[in-house]
Amino acid sequence: MEPVEIVEDGLLLRPWRPEDADAVYRACQDRDIQRWTTVPRPYLPEHALGFVTGVSARAWAEGTGAPFAVCDERTGELLASCGLVSIDRALDSAEVGYWTAPSARGRGVAVRATRAVARWAFDTLKLRRLTWQAEIGNHASRLVALRAGFRVEGELRLAHPSVDGRPEGWLGSLLPAELAAPDGPTPYGPDTLAARRAAVFGRPQPVLFATAVDTELRLRPLDDRDLDPIVATCRDEQTVRWTSVPHPYQRADAEGFVRDFAAAAWARGSGAYYAVADADDRYLGSLDLRISPADPLVADVGFMTAPPARGRGYLPAALTALCAWGFTTLGLARVEWRANVGNTASRRAAEKAGFVFEGTTRGGLQHRGERVDVWVAGLLPEDLA
Repeated sequence: MEPVEIVEDGLLLRPWRPEDADAVYRACQDRDIQRWTTVPRPYLPEHALGFVTGVSARAWAEGTGAPFAVCDERTGELLASCGLVSIDRALDSAEVGYWTAPSARGRGVAVRATRAVARWAFDTLKLRRLTWQAEIGNHASRLVALRAGFRVEGELRLAHPSVDGRPEGWLGSLLPAELAAPDGPTPYGPDTLAARRAAVFGRPQPVLFATAVDTELRLRPLDDRDLDPIVATCRDEQTVRWTSVPHPYQRADAEGFVRDFAAAAWARGSGAYYAVADADDRYLGSLDLRISPADPLVADVGFMTAPPARGRGYLPAALTALCAWGFTTLGLARVEWRANVGNTASRRAAEKAGFVFEGTTRGGLQHRGERVDVWVAGLLPEDLA
């Protein structure tokens, strides 16, 4: 396959040249490029030279890929890398990959470049589909794909997961009819809820603060220091009675909860799980906010309190702080609380945080092998006042 140049939307996409090696080396020292792509770590000058003179040239010559240097059309400055990282002629399909140099971020470079590559792939190569994948948690890459027109359709286990990353990835696809014109509208723009949440979940989970009667509370991400108190709390008879935690509860259950629920929810952007800790960082309980898959403006809360910390007002204070963060940062319009009928301790905590009791849902939850009635309450932003 003969290398080509593409000029579109203020960008020049051209084959890589030996003189690009220094710029590629500098860009790939960036922490995010090393974290979210498969470039070698540490990234050395010989890696950059091998890429621009060997890897990219072979891909073009063998027809297995189409890697482009993305440059400013006017100045020639290298801005990004974008192209087809693999081409499957049997399926007439290819996978898109990209990274943006730190100095060029925030200018829509990756979106414009991806659209240009897609247009060339569909019009010239006559491909029938493009795919995109990224490790779950790479919200910047996901937002680029969405803005370029890709439909993010699910998850799959990655063939080459990062050493310090998650093993699962997001998967998306783009068909020719879904590609907008260069001057067409860009979905998921900066003012949209998707962009707002990508910025939130693309960063480390923040620590939140609350004030209880006798201590300052810290809401921090759950980690290994919480495993033993989580086990103790989940073996308590009241926790077993009113929640659906495994019974008997084992340390492996706590490890899976922290890894596969708490950390994974933040990576996916589906919610936030917190440990509630006192001023000495002792575990007092767990609290989570889960965004509804059916309505992105609604979330529900769940919580449990360690037995020694019960009845001291810690969870209402923490719950208020978490919901306030959900309204102001995630743009939620409503937070819902549910508990089995009879769980008066949970109901008191929710009502102290401002939740308004709304009624009973008959057979609303599956609880230890049977359907049970549940209480329902809701919190709106103005209820926090």
